[in-house]
Amino acid sequence: MKYEIREYINEVDKNLFRNWFFNLDARAAAKITTAIARLENGNTSNVKSVGGGVHEYKINFGPGYRICFAFDGNTIIILLAGGTKKHQSKDIETAKTRWADYKAGK
Repeated sequence: MKYEIREYINEVDKNLFRNWFFNLDARAAAKITTAIARLENGNTSNVKSVGGGVHEYKINFGPGYRICFAFDGNTIIILLAGGTKKHQSKDIETAKTRWADYKAGK
């Protein structure tokens, strides 16, 4: 299955996932880009549900990067947040809040 990847944009048109991504170093950004490409192509082997419709893609590199996302229907993935193992709990709660906001805005 192939998914369309979209990024969450808040009510003031800020792309918060992209802001996080652009602050990564080149090697980390390459790993994140590869992970997103895998998601796009349906590879969810490193994915687990974290509740509330939000999922986490674990990347075994550096400080343990994570991508939080949700499925919008059967063909769309919404990137909600990114982070590391150190801030995992906070990042998951942030992603859940963004997912609720996204759904309310539909």
